[in-house]
Amino acid sequence: MGTRDDCDEAYVIGLCDRILRENASTQHKFDWLQGDPGTSGRRAKLPVDAYWPGHQLVVEYRELQHDQPMPHFDKPDRLTVSGVHRGEQRALYDARRDTEIPAHGLRLVVIRPADLDADGRGRLRRNEEADLAALQKILARDSDEDRVTDAFRTWLLAEGWTPVEPTDRWTDLEAVCGQERLICEVKGRTSEKGIDADIAYGQLLRRMVSQDLHIRYALVVPSLSVTAAARVPVHVRELLRVDVYEVTDDGKVCPLTG
Repeated sequence: MGTRDDCDEAYVIGLCDRILRENASTQHKFDWLQGDPGTSGRRAKLPVDAYWPGHQLVVEYRELQHDQPMPHFDKPDRLTVSGVHRGEQRALYDARRDTEIPAHGLRLVVIRPADLDADGRGRLRRNEEADLAALQKILARDSDEDRVTDAFRTWLLAEGWTPVEPTDRWTDLEAVCGQERLICEVKGRTSEKGIDADIAYGQLLRRMVSQDLHIRYALVVPSLSVTAAARVPVHVRELLRVDVYEVTDDGKVCPLTG
C-alpha cells in the first residue's frame, strides 16, 4: 500500500520544489478556503496540494478522478455534507479553489497527468528529465503582464481592496473597497511602450460608462513603461479619475504622483 510520500502528487510537488528552489507547504489550508457546512454548521478548511509563499503560488495536481466519473472514488451511493456524492462534491470544491485562490491574490496552476509523461491510466512514468522540462514551461509565467497583474492584485489585497468579477469581461482587474471601485488596465513589458500606453488609455475610456464618482480607473505598468504612461498630463488624469501605478521588477507597487 503506497503512502502519500511516494504518490504521483508528491513526485510532482518535489519536482516543482526543485524548479522553484523553495519547499512547498503541502496540504496547506487557508482560513478563507472552506467547504460546505456540516450538520453542526461547522465548515472545514479545504486543503490545497501545495503552496509556495515566496512565489505566491498554489499548485493543484488533479488526477483522472477530477475530470471523469470513477465509482471507486466517487462513492455514488453516499451523500456528503454538500448533498451530493463525492465526485460531484470534488467538482464543486475544485471550482471553489479555481475562483477563491486567484481572488485572494495568489497564482493558481493546475497540473494534470496528461501534462507530463503518463500512461493511459493517468499513472506517471516518472521520466524526471521530461517531466522537469514540462513543469518548467507550465510554471513559467505566460507573459510579463501576468507578473504585473499578480503583483498589483497582491498589493490591492494588502491595501484593503477586494478583487471582484469585472463588470466588463475585457477588464484585466477590478476591485472594491467600501463604496469605492477600481477598474484596472494592466500592461507588461513591451517594445512599443508608447503605443501600448495609448491603447491602454483608450481601453479605459471605453469603460467609463458610469458617472458614479466612486469609480476610479487605474493604468498599471512595469517600470519601463512609466514614462510613456505619464505623457498624459496630470490634470487630464485627475479629470478622468485615472491613476497610474508602477510595478517594479521586484514586484513593488508605486502609485505615480506626478
